[in-house]
Amino acid sequence: MKLAEIIDMLDAELIVGTPDQLQIDIKTAFGADLMSDVLCDARSGCLLITGLTTPQGVRIAYALDIAGIVFCRGKRPQPQSIEIARELGIPLLRTQYIMFETCGRLFGEGIIGCIREICAGDSFREI
Repeated sequence: MKLAEIIDMLDAELIVGTPDQLQIDIKTAFGADLMSDVLCDARSGCLLITGLTTPQGVRIAYALDIAGIVFCRGKRPQPQSIEIARELGIPLLRTQYIMFETCGRLFGEGIIGCIREICAGDSFREI
């Protein structure tokens, strides 16, 4: 699904992004407010859904080669976050939907989670 389609589906505001970035194909997503979870489990090319609006989230997205960030719950990223996203070329979107609704809408349109396993104690199992 193209980023432009995701903007329409989530009734999102494009905060940072160029016309060519709207054509990025998104296949996976990851939702979290804990950046330690993002560092551990998010994968390159995914769309990050979060409520964390700090510059650290944008820098982590860049380090992990994340395709873009959707801020849920109507949160607006901090001005420094916007500036960093522009410099690093990371699209930023903002939606009024809560994280659960945002993830559900994406999943309903075929976007899958970027990981396919969960931790069960000391071992992992595929889901």
